[in-house]
Amino acid sequence: MTNEASAEAWQNRCMKRPFSATVWREGEWFVAQCLDLDIASQGSTEEEALVNLREALELHFEPPVATRPPAVRQIEVEVGAA
Repeated sequence: MTNEASAEAWQNRCMKRPFSATVWREGEWFVAQCLDLDIASQGSTEEEALVNLREALELHFEPPVATRPPAVRQIEVEVGAA
């Protein structure tokens, strides 16, 4: 199955789901943030910010299509005592 066919098959199985969002102004930009997931976007108008947030959410839920196998790596993070 090609990537295009795979994406089309995925879209045929999609369902709509509501998400809550807030929009506020930061300087010249409007920021839209999803309250259910840690995803945000911006735009020059409130409507543009919401359209961009909708696109970001759709991309978040789109299945990954790897062009080559991903490299698995270890990282170390310093954390404070609990």
